[in-house]
Amino acid sequence: MTNSSIPSAPSLSPIVAGLWRIASWNLSVQERVRWIEQALELGITSFDHADIYGDYTAEALFGEALEAVPALRRHMQLVTKCGIRLRSAQRSYRVNYYDTSAAYVRAEVEQSLRNLRTEQLDLVLIHRPDYLMDASALAETFAALTREGKVAHWGVSNHTVSQFALLHQQHPLATNQLELSALQMDALDDGTLDQAQQLGLRPMIWSPLAGGRLFAGEDEQAVRVRAEMQAIAERHGITLGTLAFAWVLRHPSRPYPITGTGRIEGLREAVAALDVSLDAQDWYAIWTASKGHSVP
Repeated sequence: MTNSSIPSAPSLSPIVAGLWRIASWNLSVQERVRWIEQALELGITSFDHADIYGDYTAEALFGEALEAVPALRRHMQLVTKCGIRLRSAQRSYRVNYYDTSAAYVRAEVEQSLRNLRTEQLDLVLIHRPDYLMDASALAETFAALTREGKVAHWGVSNHTVSQFALLHQQHPLATNQLELSALQMDALDDGTLDQAQQLGLRPMIWSPLAGGRLFAGEDEQAVRVRAEMQAIAERHGITLGTLAFAWVLRHPSRPYPITGTGRIEGLREAVAALDVSLDAQDWYAIWTASKGHSVP
């Protein structure tokens, strides 16, 4: 059952840097070090990873930078995810599948510790809901790895309200990492953001720029939303990217949006959103453009 003595909410930076695509950035170790330093200078101190990112290579690329300049680790929070067995050249599974067994979660946490050259992970998330998850057994795994000092906080990603509640009852969770953007609004209606407010647990938000579709998508929804947002962005004197982050940040669950860029300018655009005050009419104008109809 829930142990209230275990802290369940880590302190993350208002904007979180996502490392999903770091392998494609083609940066040298020193360039990775400089990218991290520049992110920290912007106030981005939280870095979001997953064991499977970059075909299982992304964490180690980041870890090489931390090994080159160990002092950087003291100034950041490391977030990672596990629970997906992804087929690759090194892992010849018959299919991709989910695994939240004690042995697999432990093995992936310990591999992440080695990859990231750290003694403790600040936050570990179960990446996707595992239909075969034994909540009680998984909670015991969480507790054991916490006692051993290997993980400070636990959370989930892409979990429904009931899936979150089931595991949270067994062990305190810090967050649910969800998709939310002006082009993908399911979290506004499926109860996950309501649950976050109810529990006072700030959600993390992935793909706030809709995977780049916001800028380049030619489908009707993307065209409508881009036109509406460009007009609002011009009025506020900000970029379309900054407005996209501001739209997410406007939600009262106080979300942590995650970037996905290796461009420092992209990080600056995200941080600039922290100074944007978006009123309800502008927020709903974007909602209306996305839905293609007015509110009921």
